[in-house]
Amino acid sequence: MRVNTLRIGAAIAACAMLTLTACGSDDEGGSSSGSGGGEVEVFTWWAEGSEKAGLDALVKVFDEQHPDQKFVNGAVAGGAGSDAKNVLASRLQTNDPPDTFQAHAGAELTDYINNGQIEDLSSMYEDEGWNDVFPQALLDRLTSDGKIYSVPSNIHRANVVWANTQVLEDAGLDPKATYDSMDDWFAALDKVEAAGKIPLSIATDWTQVNLLETVLIADLGAEGYNGLWDGSTDWAGSEVGDALDDYAKLFSYTNKDRQSLDWPDATQLVIDGDAAFNVMGDWAVAAFDEQKKVLDKDYVAFPVPGNDGIFDFLADSFVLPVGAPNPDGTEAWLQTVASAEGQEAFNAAKGSIPANTEADTSSFGPYQQTAIEDYAQDEIVSSLAHGAAAPIAWLTDITSAVAKFGANQDVDELQDGLAEAAEKNAQ
Repeated sequence: MRVNTLRIGAAIAACAMLTLTACGSDDEGGSSSGSGGGEVEVFTWWAEGSEKAGLDALVKVFDEQHPDQKFVNGAVAGGAGSDAKNVLASRLQTNDPPDTFQAHAGAELTDYINNGQIEDLSSMYEDEGWNDVFPQALLDRLTSDGKIYSVPSNIHRANVVWANTQVLEDAGLDPKATYDSMDDWFAALDKVEAAGKIPLSIATDWTQVNLLETVLIADLGAEGYNGLWDGSTDWAGSEVGDALDDYAKLFSYTNKDRQSLDWPDATQLVIDGDAAFNVMGDWAVAAFDEQKKVLDKDYVAFPVPGNDGIFDFLADSFVLPVGAPNPDGTEAWLQTVASAEGQEAFNAAKGSIPANTEADTSSFGPYQQTAIEDYAQDEIVSSLAHGAAAPIAWLTDITSAVAKFGANQDVDELQDGLAEAAEKNAQ
């Protein structure tokens, strides 16, 4: 029903926009909004929890910076953005784009670029001075064939372990301990299992892909993991096979109801003391903060074993769709997204860290301070599950292979599926 309502609302808005254009402008192809303002439909999957809190904080800054523009919330909930992406694809195919939409920076934008569905923003970067305030490592990941098509609102880390200190202590483990390898972590997971708790909580398919990428990073290293995307690491090779064996073992420690859960539910199992560990991006910190949990007292957070010194990167970003009804409003939104004030407000609420290096982060929480430090000094790799490493079609095929493994735990079939996905999608 929400999807139908959104499409109907978008159609009504589009009709209204066409009417205004016909009545108020003689310019061929002109925008009804002009410089005088208008409605800006912002399409995201930030519909609940810390994500909605972050969006609300960003909208407040937008309203202050651009009072002539009216924010229209086009959020679609569910599936870490998969539901929203399906709705968005339908709208783009029918030439009914929102004024802007959320997309993960990096390879996820490839299909939109190749299909001619989003505008080149390179000139806006020059005019606004964004090349000077975003880190070069981020600019490199935003650039495709010398052009930049999106504006990042944040930087997230995907390879983080969250753990309940009391559950660890009850299992005879030191909450301050970290683990150098998967084998070290397996020993700790065995102790949790013996104590009668869920060793490792996960949720539906995309969270399993997130877990898989961290195992690949651990066992292949940054260079080997990066090689999965440029063809220098063989998906059918023995090194990947060994990593998949580790993934399968990790999977054996997880909760049986995973397919009925999404990431907040899996994180909540750790917060409530029903599970010891969870692997999730650092947006999870907001869930702990909301429930007044204190880092290093109620919970601990550290890189996935074998991932120390590697920052598994993703960034939420916004684009200017081709044919956006209110391009002036879109540019106003992008200005707020990129601004230090917008990034300070948004990231403080969402748990991520600002992409804009001029943002004041002195009031950010203790976890975010560690993320800021790590991003500055760690080796950066691109997240698979969150659109930075591979185009949407390739991620879709990988997710399908991972989902099949979740049902049958057949490692050989999983590797075959991943190798086939690479052969089909790699450029």
